[in-house]
Amino acid sequence: MQKGNIGVTTENIFPVIKKFLYSDHEIFLREMVSNAVDATQKLKTLAQQGEFKGELGDLTVHVSLDKDKGTITISDRGIGMTEEEIDKYINQIAFSGVNDFLEKYKDNANNIIGHFGLGFYSSFMVSKKVEIITRSYKDGSKAVKWSCDGSPAYEIDDAEREDRGSDIILYLDDDCKEFLEKEKIQQLLTKYCKFMAVPVAFGKKQEWSSEKKEMVDTADDNVINNVEPLWTKAPSTLKDEDYQSFYRTLYPMSDEPMFWIHLNVDYPFNLTGILYFPRIKSNIDLQRNKIQLYCNQVFVTDQVEGIVPEFLTLLHGVIDSPDIPLNVSRSYLQSDREVKKISTYITKKVADRLQAIFKEDRKQYEEKWDDLKLFINYGMLSEESFYDRAKDFTLMKDTEGKYFTFDEYKTLIESAQKDKDGNLIYLYATDKEEQYSYIQAAKDKGYSVLLLDGQLDVPAIQMLEQKFEKSRFTRVDADIIDRLIVKDDAPKSTLTDDESANLSQVFRSQMPKMDKTEFMVEVQSLGENQRPVVITQNEWMRRMKEMSRFQQGMNFYGQMPDSFNLVLNADHRLVKEILSTLNSQLSTVLQPIESELKGQEARLAAINQQQSGKKADELTQDDKDMKADCEKAVQEQKDKKQEVLNGFAAQNDIIHQLIDLALLQNGMLRGEALDKFLKRSVDLIK
Repeated sequence: MQKGNIGVTTENIFPVIKKFLYSDHEIFLREMVSNAVDATQKLKTLAQQGEFKGELGDLTVHVSLDKDKGTITISDRGIGMTEEEIDKYINQIAFSGVNDFLEKYKDNANNIIGHFGLGFYSSFMVSKKVEIITRSYKDGSKAVKWSCDGSPAYEIDDAEREDRGSDIILYLDDDCKEFLEKEKIQQLLTKYCKFMAVPVAFGKKQEWSSEKKEMVDTADDNVINNVEPLWTKAPSTLKDEDYQSFYRTLYPMSDEPMFWIHLNVDYPFNLTGILYFPRIKSNIDLQRNKIQLYCNQVFVTDQVEGIVPEFLTLLHGVIDSPDIPLNVSRSYLQSDREVKKISTYITKKVADRLQAIFKEDRKQYEEKWDDLKLFINYGMLSEESFYDRAKDFTLMKDTEGKYFTFDEYKTLIESAQKDKDGNLIYLYATDKEEQYSYIQAAKDKGYSVLLLDGQLDVPAIQMLEQKFEKSRFTRVDADIIDRLIVKDDAPKSTLTDDESANLSQVFRSQMPKMDKTEFMVEVQSLGENQRPVVITQNEWMRRMKEMSRFQQGMNFYGQMPDSFNLVLNADHRLVKEILSTLNSQLSTVLQPIESELKGQEARLAAINQQQSGKKADELTQDDKDMKADCEKAVQEQKDKKQEVLNGFAAQNDIIHQLIDLALLQNGMLRGEALDKFLKRSVDLIK
């Protein structure tokens, strides 16, 4: 028997490994099975090269549990090890010193095992003792047993093993007994090993026994993996059904993918894989982390942000590369030049595939556009280089369901939708039903309206306004139709300032009180055929509020109240009738108030002019009192006038009806207000 100490500079290396890697301790099984698969692959390589002339036989790797002994055993028929090889590969762990080690990695334990090649030692995260019983494939080799109890001390002794290969026996710690449960091991093997290149068996296949009324073991091994997954095969040998079937294997509960890309490159790096385009419509976050990263068919992680651009994390599928620098402890991806090359390559392949589909079958591409749009918008917003590629196959859809490229749509609207300053105005709606009347008003003017109802359309608008020359996007309900695309100077109102002010006040006084909502009232000459009252919302403010949902630092806008404009059409018959009724009913009451108001305002103007050349400390108390009294008198007359106008408005059903119609058009009339509107509507029908 040989005894010795593992080549470390301190006795506390195993507690360090256990402490640092505890949160990711399930990867021990992946490491053990990967080592067994590697040993088997090496034997197959030696056989191909003629250096091993024996029978390969069954090369299945077996994983087994023994609850009574508290062990997990991983067995292979690979190359095995001699006593000298155990000493070289197992006993000699070169550390520069555990103090340097701890200092270097105290804030980033992710690198420990991968950096130092400690895959085998991940077994001590869950084991109080580990044994290796191994026999080399070399002629004349004898079996040896290596054992270690989690301290640097180890023992090597002779052992009995008839065949080549290795058994790794893990005696589990008391706090890791969960790994003695069959379901747990089945879950981990399925997660990490389902595509390993050598068969991996765990227990036996089961079938239903009508005699015992339960599932019973058969004689056949329960092989948990597919040794030739789809991405390892040549694309020319595969059909659409193969890709769809493999997708169902990866994501059993998902809808069918739209299409896919088969990656296959061996220079300047090795990379294979299949990326699928899922049907994405909303909620980006729920779609993330569906790309599985493999290294030589061994599962590493589904957190792929470090290897593919952020927008490509919306894709599903598999990437396999031995060239990606990995960390086996938490599968942490190092960000280096190789990773960036791979990222750039994948982005280009995705863009090329989309471009090809667009050119080859535009009709099919248009049919899938609503599912593709979120993905492409996300890509253009987050990757400048992707915008440069995607601008030629990104589509715009109008409210009639027709699709256009950027250039096609610009050509369509160029003649009709330029304002007087030469800006090209892209009109859009976000909801065809809610904004129907605004859309119709634009169409009546000969304008085209885009439908931008996607989750990322508002941020995309911001981007496109920067990319497109002299262009602006405006929602159809952002203003009255004649001010959406200003062709000429606005027509002057035929009303006097007092008449406009009185109209504004009577409508303003009857506007409903809504939480976090403000209404401004203005009077415009819109033409006698336009609606009497229109509600609009400022494009810039609404867009800022919408953007606050996506961008940190814009919460200020999100907290601001919604601001709407109620635009009264001075040319419409009903508005004229209200003004006429107001003048006839209130002229006698308002005339003395307005006369007094004008007199007091003239007096206040004179006082202000008289005091304008004086500093505050030069004014006497009498000066201050005189001005204060005059300001009070002005306000009293304004209040009197407002009270009279408010009283008139409160009794006028037409004012209430017009306000409610405008609110109803914008989906803002609900509850009691809607009920009152319905009753009033019945009463107004003669």
